[in-house]
Amino acid sequence: MTAATIARVTLRRLARDRTSLFFMIILPVVVIVVVGASVGGFSRFKVAVVNEDSGRLGAGIVSALRHSTAIDLHVFSTADAARTSVRRAETTLAVIIPRTTSADLQSGHPGKVVVLGDRTSSSFEGAFTAVSAAVSNQSARLQAAGFAAQQVGGTVDDHLGEADRAAASTAALQVTTSTIDTVRQVLPEGFSYSAPTMLVLFVFINALAAGAGIIETRQLRIYERMSAAPVRRRTIIAGETLAYLSISLLQSVLIVTIGATLFGVSWGDPIAAAALIMVWALVGTGAGVLSGTLFRTPEQASSIGPALGIGLGMLGGCMWPLEIVSPLMRTVGHITPQSWAVDAWTILLSRKGNLVDLAPQLGVLALFAAALISLATYRLGRRLT
Repeated sequence: MTAATIARVTLRRLARDRTSLFFMIILPVVVIVVVGASVGGFSRFKVAVVNEDSGRLGAGIVSALRHSTAIDLHVFSTADAARTSVRRAETTLAVIIPRTTSADLQSGHPGKVVVLGDRTSSSFEGAFTAVSAAVSNQSARLQAAGFAAQQVGGTVDDHLGEADRAAASTAALQVTTSTIDTVRQVLPEGFSYSAPTMLVLFVFINALAAGAGIIETRQLRIYERMSAAPVRRRTIIAGETLAYLSISLLQSVLIVTIGATLFGVSWGDPIAAAALIMVWALVGTGAGVLSGTLFRTPEQASSIGPALGIGLGMLGGCMWPLEIVSPLMRTVGHITPQSWAVDAWTILLSRKGNLVDLAPQLGVLALFAAALISLATYRLGRRLT
């Protein structure tokens, strides 16, 4: 019996466990979606609009809101429906354009646009600024047309086309921003944040939980029957190690594939990403085999193991960036291999790093992997005697 045969038997047994398959395949995808959506940032604000005005101003405001790069516009037919969307947090703001808005402006009175929202919302100010900019652009357009009407006669509507052509042919003042002497310390927002962090988290968690397989094999005295074959102890150890490496690599490839195809995640330099995935899979391999030698029952491995993995993931920055915690907790977090893996993904995805840039992190992770695999091999060998 070869190591590959032992690995194949172990993988086949784990594949029959539906609970393990759920935690390895379904749960990571669900968490990626939830975390990715929650850290997606506020680059586009959901805004409801109700246009009760029949004039050009109402249509112009709706058009400006729709073409704003910062606004995801949702059109409602009634003000009550728009208010309900804000109340349910489906939209950040509701913009209501009264039916007298254009008429008021035509008669020389100020036009009004009603904005409804929750000021306690973290995205209120940003959404309000985006809406105000769009409304102000329309206000400037009407003021220009009104000025032309006063000077040469006619109505505001008559000169709106001239105002638009003048605005299009006039150079606009542009404001540019740049970041000086700083390096991005966190992963990108959205799914580019959740996918790599969940890869780090779940490969380690599921490896710890899968340690139950080694415990079950011991309890069923399968190792004793292998030894009677006879199969060398080092072959058994190599087979189990190969099985757990395969589990870690398969889950990593699954998350990378789903992240790229379903969520558009760019995993950076392919060579550096492959090296990082391989080294982290070796860390998971050592943790999984070691789990099978530390716990006494499969239930302990499947319950305590994931809890331990989640705790280490929290310390290592899988749940939130270590940049937002205190320097002390940041130092403590770097005791865990998860923090070095997240740092490596940050360099790869946020700073467009390559294999050379990842060398320090890969070196530390390789040391973690070597230590875990060595300890796991020693303890499993002791269990087989």
